[in-house]
Amino acid sequence: MDTYHGLGHQTPDTDPSYPQSRMQPAPPQFIPPIAPGPNAYQQGGSSYSQHAPNMQQSGYGRTPQSGYGGTLQPGYQTPGTAQEQGYFPPQPQAGVTNNGAIGGLASQMGQMGLGPEAGAASRPNRKKNRHAYHDIDQPGGSQPFGGMPQGGMNSPQFLNANSPQSTSPGNMYAGQRITPEMNQFPAQAGAQLTTGPQPIGPNFSEKVDPEQIPSIARSRDVPAKYYLDHIYHTMEQHLPPPGAIPFVAYDQGNSSPKYARLTFNSIPSTSEALNATALPLGLLLQPLAPLQDGEQAIPVLDFGEQGPPRCRRCRAYINPFMTFRSGGNKFVCNMCTFPNDVAPEYFAPTDPNGIRVDRAERHELTMGTVEFMVPKEYWAKEPVGLRWLFVIDVSQEAVSRGLLEAFCEGILGALYSEDQDGADDENQNDDEFVSRRRLPAGAKVGFVTYDREIHFYNCHESLEQAQMLVMPDIEDPFVPLGSDGLFVDPYESQYACLPLETRILLKLEFRSVITSLLNRIPDLFARVKTPEPVLLPTLNAAFSALSLTGGKIICSLSALPTWGPGRLFMRDDNTMHGIDGEKKLFQTDHPGWKKIAGKMVESGIGVDFFIAVGGGAYMDIATIGHVSAVTGGETFYYPNWHAARDTLKLSKEIKHTVTRDTGYQALMKVRCSNGLQVASYHGNFLQHTFGADLEFGVIDADKAIGVIFSYDGKLDSKLDAHFQCALLYTTAGGERRVRCTNTVASVNEGTIEGMRYIDQDAVVNMIAKETASKMTERSLKDLRNSLTEKTIDVLAGYRKIFSGSHPPGQLVLPEYLKEFSMYVLGLLKCRAFKGGHEPSDRRSHAMRMIKSMSALELSLYLYPRIIPLHTLPPNSGFPEPQTGHLILPPSIRASFASIQEGGAYLVDDGQTCLLWLHTHVSPNLLEDLFGPGKTSLDSLDPFLSALPVLDTHLNAQVRNLLAYWESVRGSKALVVQLARQGLDGAEYEFARLLVEDRNGDAQSYVDWLVHLHRVIQLELAGQRKRIEEGDGGGGVGGGSMAAIAGLRPPYW
Repeated sequence: MDTYHGLGHQTPDTDPSYPQSRMQPAPPQFIPPIAPGPNAYQQGGSSYSQHAPNMQQSGYGRTPQSGYGGTLQPGYQTPGTAQEQGYFPPQPQAGVTNNGAIGGLASQMGQMGLGPEAGAASRPNRKKNRHAYHDIDQPGGSQPFGGMPQGGMNSPQFLNANSPQSTSPGNMYAGQRITPEMNQFPAQAGAQLTTGPQPIGPNFSEKVDPEQIPSIARSRDVPAKYYLDHIYHTMEQHLPPPGAIPFVAYDQGNSSPKYARLTFNSIPSTSEALNATALPLGLLLQPLAPLQDGEQAIPVLDFGEQGPPRCRRCRAYINPFMTFRSGGNKFVCNMCTFPNDVAPEYFAPTDPNGIRVDRAERHELTMGTVEFMVPKEYWAKEPVGLRWLFVIDVSQEAVSRGLLEAFCEGILGALYSEDQDGADDENQNDDEFVSRRRLPAGAKVGFVTYDREIHFYNCHESLEQAQMLVMPDIEDPFVPLGSDGLFVDPYESQYACLPLETRILLKLEFRSVITSLLNRIPDLFARVKTPEPVLLPTLNAAFSALSLTGGKIICSLSALPTWGPGRLFMRDDNTMHGIDGEKKLFQTDHPGWKKIAGKMVESGIGVDFFIAVGGGAYMDIATIGHVSAVTGGETFYYPNWHAARDTLKLSKEIKHTVTRDTGYQALMKVRCSNGLQVASYHGNFLQHTFGADLEFGVIDADKAIGVIFSYDGKLDSKLDAHFQCALLYTTAGGERRVRCTNTVASVNEGTIEGMRYIDQDAVVNMIAKETASKMTERSLKDLRNSLTEKTIDVLAGYRKIFSGSHPPGQLVLPEYLKEFSMYVLGLLKCRAFKGGHEPSDRRSHAMRMIKSMSALELSLYLYPRIIPLHTLPPNSGFPEPQTGHLILPPSIRASFASIQEGGAYLVDDGQTCLLWLHTHVSPNLLEDLFGPGKTSLDSLDPFLSALPVLDTHLNAQVRNLLAYWESVRGSKALVVQLARQGLDGAEYEFARLLVEDRNGDAQSYVDWLVHLHRVIQLELAGQRKRIEEGDGGGGVGGGSMAAIAGLRPPYW
């Protein structure tokens, strides 16, 4: 098996963080979803591969020279078929130097080394298990190719230093039209597409092997393969799996990492020891995280009117780490050590070891995550099923751009989408239909449309068709009908009073009122030309409709609301970008929007916005998105909406929003052991005063919250540290519950043991959330500086404390933070913090996404997964015959140096999924992937959003991989967007996602490591100059950068 630690020579089976891995039973069967195949599907070869037009002969046995540092792999092979044509067209043999392609790459690097030969090999193995060794000795460049094409190689599309329309001799696509409208994230006018790295030093002499740099792709692939066949035992293994991979967890009393991840799984006993690491002590919580197939469901426990047992001092809930004494008459709180009397109805004797005799039968004493039903004293109002209010923009912009029709289709799909077999709903009886309902019993839906007026719809089951009531008073709107007419069960109709047999006999449509309404709305407003929507009064009216019960609002928006009370204005005129005043663009200044957000949270109401505009028009997401952020909702943003391409994505995301696990009227409290205290919370919620409970209008399965702890004393190393998150909420079915998540960590006297049990994903998430929370307070330059300083502090602290005996020319990385610096670089390059011009709407949207992202979603967002399709092994993308697990191909680095000429690549960052096609991609591959006749890039539909279902091997492979990816991501739907080299504007997004290269006014990965190492050397020598807040030194070191000879100015 491949080694888990790239330079530590350990497999997961021998890793000390997996002490029981060799004795683990096989996990429950987890079979990832497989894309449906067509009728009479054959896994044999392609029906188009043998007669592709305009295809020159190219034998599969040859390995054409690649101009990117290595030979290309043989093309796609179908099993059992002799292939005569490949996915690589004939190419001239590029001339290579004596050192080969890697030698040519190394000759461009600076005077430094990145290899184990610089002293690491002489270290004993126990040291290598703790460190990753990289030698960086002398100043110099670190960019592959130096930003220039090598001899005998075509000029790469992304390495030109000029505009994409440049007519320089090296630009092979000069004069071709780039179409930004084909991209969900259009490039700015005159933007430069430069993903290839650039040299930063004047001299190049020594060799550098970029493959020696820690690889996030490898750090995901190896554990992902391991956890296909192993269970994660929550008490036996102390280091969670990477956040971006799926795994089956077995709850042994400590909560699964899916619900709670500590930055330190072995906590330093004193604040001084923690400060020496420069790392935060934090807890990443995702209390409603979805379960994976094979995992035990969360038990729901009912203790009757007395409620669950709790500590009388700190109010912690009963959990597996509370101990019983006095024969079972008292239980000792694991948080505050207070002895509590056991209620008579909860009493059970203990055995000689002090363990309750019924412990094995008590879920609250054996599982780390449980739910308690709570009595009426926990109620703020009578719990009812969740009320969903769909608020639909019917203004002229929504109609003309197709958003209105797409949104109505999305609602219908979310409520009534057909089964996979395509059965007609009219032929389904009640029992069959109820089994397919997407909303839990008791949940109801209502509908409101708005332009300059607000329209309510009465969908009562006694009506043959919905009635519209118009509210022209937008100054003080009210709800003109009762809740019985506005909110209805979507699975009842005017025929509900008829006997079941009569309905089946007459084949009456079960939901005709709602379906007819949503089908008629686009036609009803097609001839109404109202340009401006009135949003704030509509939200006030929606609040009035939900104030008594609570609920969730799903709202569409297509234009800046410039009419009526709460109208907004154009604030971003591009003059404030890059200056200290830019932070004002991320703030919400309008008092009306702040007021409605606070009122909604108090009433248990949350809002999800679906904002779709054309051409990146300004929408003031900082103000509008404030309502969704404070109430615990989410903003889905389509900055370059095109109905033909984005309707599928919109429909999937509406469906996901409606069907995911959602609670409302939620309060959260986090408790911790004596000696620790909560220092801050980070996420999307409302907290009136520090120390008060967190309040959420709604909370769903995709939302995560970060908690930072500080010391108020010294921890006892003989005892464990305990953390409990209690989420009080009402389920979508109308039950009031408390979900308790319990986490435990050991305590150590120093910091050496703690560094062996660091959760890298939790550390990155805490730092990202904390930085995003400061975007409205500090300038972006200061935030980039603080991220750089934090990275240097972490690595320098580790170097000073744990590896002072190593030569000064060595960059020593903590074994469990090897990829930390790459994740921080990805954070510096993301839309929220990147240098250069970026619309304030996108920055605001990215800021709020980061604040609510889970470990999985943030990991992909900072470093996308990239799969080459032209070299897929024949068995990849199909289930493994013995286990049923999907065989996944290895991913590659997010660098243009890994991109091969003539290749096809899937790139997924959890938000968008791009299919990048090289201009010389094989016509055979195009036909196998898209169908007959699709032999050139120009023949493909630029607005494609899903692959066709074909009976070709490659098509089935890719669809299976996409179906698998869709099951392991966050809240954003997975649809395919084409990025054809030299043709589509989406190519700019592809370039941005190659985060290891120099792009977005930021350094390449190698340059970044070089800079970190130089500043660490200055720190060790006592010559480091720190960047103070407001310092104009730039984002990668400021004064410390200026002190380094041979480096060009900072890139930030």
